[in-house]
Amino acid sequence: MTTNTFLRLCVPLTLLASGALVSAQVLLPSVPPKQFGGSVTAAFEGWYDNPDGTHSFLIGYFSRNTEAELDIPIGPNNHFEPGSADMGQPTHFLPGRRYGMFTYTVPKEFTRTQKLSWVLVANGVTTSVPFYMSPDYNVSPFRSSEESPGGGYNLPPVLRFTEKGLSFQGPAAIPAKAFARGATVASPMTFDLFVDDDARYSTGTNAPMRNAGPPVNMTLSKYRGPGVVTFGSTKPKFDAIKGGKVDEPYSGKASTTVSFSEPGDYMLHVTANDYSGNGGGGSVCCWTTAIVNVNVRGAAATTGQH
Repeated sequence: MTTNTFLRLCVPLTLLASGALVSAQVLLPSVPPKQFGGSVTAAFEGWYDNPDGTHSFLIGYFSRNTEAELDIPIGPNNHFEPGSADMGQPTHFLPGRRYGMFTYTVPKEFTRTQKLSWVLVANGVTTSVPFYMSPDYNVSPFRSSEESPGGGYNLPPVLRFTEKGLSFQGPAAIPAKAFARGATVASPMTFDLFVDDDARYSTGTNAPMRNAGPPVNMTLSKYRGPGVVTFGSTKPKFDAIKGGKVDEPYSGKASTTVSFSEPGDYMLHVTANDYSGNGGGGSVCCWTTAIVNVNVRGAAATTGQH
């Protein structure tokens, strides 16, 4: 295990207990994952520089619930500090470890000694994880840091929601750059996904791939919203348009449906993993995230005839 990997595993496991930060390596044996009633902890995947001189923190989370999904509204139980409580984080939390769900960008003047913390309170447990620009956490999520076994450097999939529409690439989801859709409570919304990928991979060790699965795997989830969101499939399968093997450029299309239990404004989250798998197989590259804003209207009233 590399030093960077070890550190990234430790940071999500920092708990705020009795007013002091305590290493969860001590606490973990007494707080194992459970079906319901577990805590949720922010996960710091790393940070990177942007071409304009700003810096972005790549952030996920770890829910110790193996089955329960939690809704934690922005506020005392789900906030950043210092500064704005809302920095684009989710309010709906899935079970288990969720890698690089969103980013937050700080100005170029942000120093290496400054910190931001994401505070979460779930099932009576308060967790607080700091984000700062330590050299140990500098990552390359848009291009693999090592050459792929077949040559070249792995890049994240390119994701679109219409065939010729706006594209997303890399784990850089933020609400301000969300794709917009509309829906009604009464009618399931058709949800199309188009993807292109170089079919390379990076795993940290770059061991030869055996029993390769699909070049791209998709995960859909609720990110924010007032009601229940039901997907026809949270992991829709792609039909290949071209390619389908390692190092063979790939394009594919998938489709599912999304239903909403009540009207309001929702955010859906999409993660597209390439051959490298969840979290880039330890290399923090290469996956793509995007957020879809959906304004859901109520069902139209019907007038009966007498």
